[in-house]
Amino acid sequence: MNNILEYLKKQAERVPEKIAFADEQTSISFKELYDRGRIVGTSLAAYDCVRKPVPLLMEKNVLTVELMMGVVFAGGFYVILDPAQPEKRLSQILNTLEADILVTTSEYQECANSLEFSGKKIDASELIKGQEDEGILKIIEKQHLDTDPLYVLFTSGSTGIPKGVVVGHRSVIDFIDEFTRIFDITEADVLGNQAPLDFDVSVKDLYSGLATGATVELIPKDYFSVPVKLMDFLEEKGVTNLTWAVSALSIVSILDGLSYKTPKAIKRIMFSGEAMPVKHYNYWRSYYPEVRFVNLYGPTEITCNCTYYEVDREFEAGDKIPIGKSFPNEKVFLLDENDREVLEYGKEGEICVAGSCLALGYYNDPIQTAKAFVPNPLNKKWMETIYRTGDMAFYDEDGNLCFASRKDFQIKHMGHRIELGEIENALEKIDEIKRSCVVFDEAKNKIVCFYQGDIAKREIVKEAKKYLQDFMIPNVFRQMEALPVTANGKLDRKALKESLMKKGE
Repeated sequence: MNNILEYLKKQAERVPEKIAFADEQTSISFKELYDRGRIVGTSLAAYDCVRKPVPLLMEKNVLTVELMMGVVFAGGFYVILDPAQPEKRLSQILNTLEADILVTTSEYQECANSLEFSGKKIDASELIKGQEDEGILKIIEKQHLDTDPLYVLFTSGSTGIPKGVVVGHRSVIDFIDEFTRIFDITEADVLGNQAPLDFDVSVKDLYSGLATGATVELIPKDYFSVPVKLMDFLEEKGVTNLTWAVSALSIVSILDGLSYKTPKAIKRIMFSGEAMPVKHYNYWRSYYPEVRFVNLYGPTEITCNCTYYEVDREFEAGDKIPIGKSFPNEKVFLLDENDREVLEYGKEGEICVAGSCLALGYYNDPIQTAKAFVPNPLNKKWMETIYRTGDMAFYDEDGNLCFASRKDFQIKHMGHRIELGEIENALEKIDEIKRSCVVFDEAKNKIVCFYQGDIAKREIVKEAKKYLQDFMIPNVFRQMEALPVTANGKLDRKALKESLMKKGE
């Protein structure tokens, strides 16, 4: 198997009438998705898309999935552009891609016209009107390599310029085959997709569905701010699997959504994207004591996840839920500041990863690629590429990896080296704090805590001193109704830091 379209073809032949994807308005069977994908692929073939990027300026819906498959049938790789993203960011992405075409709908034509793009803009409705040309598609299929790109996902980028992570077919196939096997995902499942399609959490839903014949329900974004609608949706659709960002699960617990309704079909809850606060995990577990909980870890650059930990017990507030051990065919290890492997219990090192899971690099960005995808310093015998994640971790007594912090979350304050994640971990032990985010204001040399919860600063300081040394206590506290999140559902630390500059804190 060297192309994800083999998943789709298999299901179209095996369960042709079964619903593959559904959104609020419509649904599509596996056979319909296969047929429409081939029509779109034929239409796109006129633009010579083989091994070229095809950006899709679209919202998350069934039509977008049709177009994604069509791009792959045409031999290209898709790039999802969320119309809600700032125009400057979208223009930067298009500039990096240097794409010949941009596909959108009439609904977003105005947005497309406002972007810096000199190529041809194509209305999606035109691509689905034609007919399949089996001869053209066969010629393209013969050129398939498992190292061909499947998609490019753009991350925020530490330089302020979005970085496009290029992920190939082989990486997705290898991961999804193990992912569905380990967690026993079958055609009987209904996968409740939370993540936007330009976030790699969605890859697990999309391709688990295609690989197994499970139905994927595309949950509307606005349902996550209205727990009543969300719980009704999960119950009505018989959703069995939640592979969600931590922030999505936390919103439900903060708003106490499960007290309204506890959807009965759920049997698997998997979370990733950032560290899961224990109090929010314990909330979900209190309603689902028999459900399978899994903590997943891994940056976009290693194709979804590289480690997992089955969370089968309660944890105390402030504890770290391990990120576990590596998936099969992935090598995950720690390096210290001198590039020596860390094996000792409790000692921190940078998480590094090797294997076919690695992305193909950053699109049109050899400098950043060379910084992150490097030769393994432990192997002098042949060229073994590893990805340096920039995440720090340590081994617990059972040999499980535990996430410590980001390298760039380590600060120097009052002569001490401090991990901001350690402060957040301590604040989680305070019952009244629902969620917190700690940032460092370099200009003022202050540690700033943004938090949700009904508690005053003096009480936080009093409680925090039970767990933190004085130099680690935040200097500034800001109470908020809700902490901002990025489009991908992670805490938006950048927005919080920018708010300090605006207010001159």
